[in-house]
Amino acid sequence: MIERLQKKYALSEQGAKDLVKGCLACLLQNITLMLPVGLLYCLVEELLSGGAPVGRAAFYGGGCVVCVGLILLSTYLQYNATYFATYEESGVRRITLAERLRKLPLSFFGKKDLADLTSTIMADCTFLEQSFSHFIPELVGSILSTVLIAVSLLFFDWRMALAVLWVLPVSFAIVGGSATVQEKLNQKAMDAKMTCADGIQECIETIQDLKANNAEGRCLEELKEKIRGVERRAVISEFGLAAFVVSASLILRLGMATTALVGAILLVQGSLDVLTFFLFLLVVSRLYDPLQSALQNLAAVIATRTNIARMREILDHPIQQGDSRLTNQGCDICFDHVSFAYHTGERVLHDVSFTAGQGQVTALVGPSGGGKTTVSRLAARFWDPDCGKITVGGMDISRIDPEALLSLYAIVFQEVTLFDNSILENIRIGNKDASDGEVLAAAKLANVDEFAEKLPEGYQTNIGENGCALSGGERQRISIARAFLKNAPIILLDEATASLDVENETSIQTALSRLIRDKTVLVIAHRMRTVAGADKIVVLAEGTVAEEGAPGQLLQKSGIYASMVNRQTESQSWTLR
Repeated sequence: MIERLQKKYALSEQGAKDLVKGCLACLLQNITLMLPVGLLYCLVEELLSGGAPVGRAAFYGGGCVVCVGLILLSTYLQYNATYFATYEESGVRRITLAERLRKLPLSFFGKKDLADLTSTIMADCTFLEQSFSHFIPELVGSILSTVLIAVSLLFFDWRMALAVLWVLPVSFAIVGGSATVQEKLNQKAMDAKMTCADGIQECIETIQDLKANNAEGRCLEELKEKIRGVERRAVISEFGLAAFVVSASLILRLGMATTALVGAILLVQGSLDVLTFFLFLLVVSRLYDPLQSALQNLAAVIATRTNIARMREILDHPIQQGDSRLTNQGCDICFDHVSFAYHTGERVLHDVSFTAGQGQVTALVGPSGGGKTTVSRLAARFWDPDCGKITVGGMDISRIDPEALLSLYAIVFQEVTLFDNSILENIRIGNKDASDGEVLAAAKLANVDEFAEKLPEGYQTNIGENGCALSGGERQRISIARAFLKNAPIILLDEATASLDVENETSIQTALSRLIRDKTVLVIAHRMRTVAGADKIVVLAEGTVAEEGAPGQLLQKSGIYASMVNRQTESQSWTLR
């Protein structure tokens, strides 16, 4: 049962156990809430039989105290078993989702955007928290307590029991039968929310470009329409839910009328005594209130399926796995007939084969869209190829755990990602166990000291969100310092100097020259002069290896590489007129 609950509701093992405890606690609370009915029944029975309730004052007074005590105790247990346990489980869910995301291949993130994933971790887990603290335990507790009460009522008088209980299956069938409609409405509402979230994120991220092109007004109008779309979908979803729940509640309330009507008829006929009639009236007044909430809880539980499905999409997605032991003999990178597509039917690489030799600089060049960045990502196992094999020192990287494999790589991207922390801690990302001295040594090799020492707090200066307080060249130097600190045998450089000014480019090229010394280097570049000193050039065009060889050899062939060199040489003479 625990495993089924885990799978059905995307829970941890402890969360599933806590859910069972919460349901049992709600059952106990509902039973204790019926104790005063039993006590009142005993009192009325004594009054009708001509007893002396005055002499029994101590019994009934003590009974009231016991009932209140048991109700308080059961409420305390119910609160601990639902709310506190659920808050802990929602935290576990968020951490579990984040850990799962860390292990997923980048192909998954190509299908999801930041707003969607953030909503799953935060909003969906919040809804899960509400569901397992309010809806499911109370629903299950109400159903179980109702079953126990129903069995008891059948022993008293099956005719009156049927008059009380016939509305229950009808009401629950109405709400349960709405599952398909609710799921469709909830999914459309969720889609509208994600569209709105994407729009908000897009407006914030592109505010500079919007202002530069006087496009804020149009963007805000589009965003307003998306917000109105969320409102419309919310109203439709609420109406769809209310239509079923209200209808079921009306049917449920008919039970009070049938109980009174059947009881009156049986009383007139003499086949029912007044005390039993009174008992059923007491029970029906207490029974339907929690069931009214149970109908709403059932509808809410159905609504959670959309949120749970979104979490399951992350939790059930295959992760990249492999051996944590590295068995490579050297660090040469070999692509052997590799093909790859980001989406089915959209080939990016076709039968790519080449070797980046150990201790050499291998440059990937070619027209935009040729597959250069894809090759570098595959080399680091950010994705897995559709066919073919990639090896490092003879070791098949598809059989190696990605985190273990990446210990061999230091990567410098064109777009640097920094954290809202000090320069020192941003560099320490390269090796979390490095001492301050080691971090400062890596910073000096990357020429970070040229600007860091001029800042008010030096290396302890906070650089803001994604390094907003630094220039592009300064941010890039921090990225190179990370690579120095990691000191991995393989270096991947993805257009590391493409968007820099001449001064910064020179400084960073000096740092890169130190970094790549005696390392296996795979570099992506569009500036042909950047890779003129490479040991090997691999020209990628339309996803295939069009040319391969030393720069001098390729220049003599007058092929794609020679054409790119000539065009860039000609472009240097271009001036504004």
